[in-house]
Amino acid sequence: MKERIDRRAFHRRLQASALALALAPWQTPAWAHPSHERRWKTSPFQLGVASGSPQHDSVVLWTRLLVGEDDRKDSDADGVSGRYEVYADESLRRLVRSGDWHTNATRGHSVHVIVPGLAPARAYWYRFICGDAISRVGRTQTAPSPDAEVGRLRLALASCQHYEHGLYVAHRDIAAQDLDLVLFVGDYIYETSYPNNRVRAHRGPEPKTLPQYRQHYAQYKSDPDLQAAHAAHPWILMWDDHEVVNDYANQSDAAYTDPGVFLARRAAAYRAYFEHQPLRMGPDPASPYGASMRLHAQLHWGRLADLWTLDCRQYRDVQACPDPVKGGGRVVLQCADLAQPQRSMLGASQEQWLYEGLRASERKWKVLAQSTLLASTRIQSPLGKTTYTDAWDGYPYARKRLLDCIAQQNVRDVVTLGGDVHMNVASLLRQEPNDPTQPVVASEFVTTSISSRGMSEGLLSTIRANNPDLLHARADERGYALIDFQPKRCTTEFRTTPTPAGTSDALKVQARFVVESGQPGPQAA
Repeated sequence: MKERIDRRAFHRRLQASALALALAPWQTPAWAHPSHERRWKTSPFQLGVASGSPQHDSVVLWTRLLVGEDDRKDSDADGVSGRYEVYADESLRRLVRSGDWHTNATRGHSVHVIVPGLAPARAYWYRFICGDAISRVGRTQTAPSPDAEVGRLRLALASCQHYEHGLYVAHRDIAAQDLDLVLFVGDYIYETSYPNNRVRAHRGPEPKTLPQYRQHYAQYKSDPDLQAAHAAHPWILMWDDHEVVNDYANQSDAAYTDPGVFLARRAAAYRAYFEHQPLRMGPDPASPYGASMRLHAQLHWGRLADLWTLDCRQYRDVQACPDPVKGGGRVVLQCADLAQPQRSMLGASQEQWLYEGLRASERKWKVLAQSTLLASTRIQSPLGKTTYTDAWDGYPYARKRLLDCIAQQNVRDVVTLGGDVHMNVASLLRQEPNDPTQPVVASEFVTTSISSRGMSEGLLSTIRANNPDLLHARADERGYALIDFQPKRCTTEFRTTPTPAGTSDALKVQARFVVESGQPGPQAA
């Protein structure tokens, strides 16, 4: 009870105020010691703090220092050292862990600390210290022990936060919620700028180099509502395409850029992503240009749930039947590539890893977090059915393999979570989409965007009419999904606002759905 009271008090104050690392370049040298004598002209903690990748006994703490011109001469030679502190109480009286960290310009002055030896299913409060500068206090929590009986997993599902399209009203609401974690499933930044109907503007050019991606992330991270959501809860993250460039697939982009040139850009984007997120592992230095980075992972939430985060970009086959001038996703009518059974959204290795995990799982809920919509959105036209090739519709055999695994292995209580499409969706999942003669084998919830614009109602109305498995689909509002897993049911609440452009905008409940254990398929609540 005390922890719950502390948590709520922390959220109120937030509202009121608006494994060691795998890569040597980010490892803390043994010789590094914090300098407590340093005096800063400008606080370096302007991008906030964050935590993530929670395990039952550890968590990752993150910050990135912004070193201004007045302070740079003292930081470039030997880097910057400091201290982290982890407390068992919000008043910061019971110190349980502390240690030193070191960073430098090569790492973008980012800091990643893996804090070991923590108690399971417990809240902690943390901060960073560097000389006379002290960061804001963040709150985090560990996962339950893998074999613990757990009464709930309460998370916020979020994606697609184009900085120019709106304010982060949804993140303000997320910060105020009583949550176990935030699950962000892609498009944390957008590389592309859109001049029409902007609420605010990107600084600098479209990013292609590491300094440019760093500048882009710094602008996004400067948002106070995003900082509040990071400080309030641990995050688990997955990327989609805009963290690199729109509609990229594996080692190819839509502009048919030379693979070597594109991989250099992907390496810069992946490195910047790691530098700005509370992740345990960074880019693989053994891969070409350092352009590889494993994000897919599995988290046990006691005996209640297994959560898989799936990478739908790095390993996928290139989109089927691409335009010879401009690649990426497009709408096609006739496309022989769609009938190739070997085509994969996840890549063979990730597919096998997932299927083995699903078959072996003994936990109540099996939760698949991936970046986009799994259900079909194909439309019947006079010339045949249309297919959008960047979505799961463009990889029909890969989708069928996944749903076949669930059905044939009798994997029960599977819920898939996604983003990308800028609309709230509750859908039925069958081995053959929209075939009422086939049983429902899993349930799907997709969140609308934090701020990115949605499709027209005219197009969405046609999609709904052609796809009866879409029980709910709305693209006119922005927000996130609040999802509560309990032993007997999963409840999803779509929290939205029509126009996230005002500082006083508030979220409301657009719709609520329930999945009962043992009965796949959402039901309106």
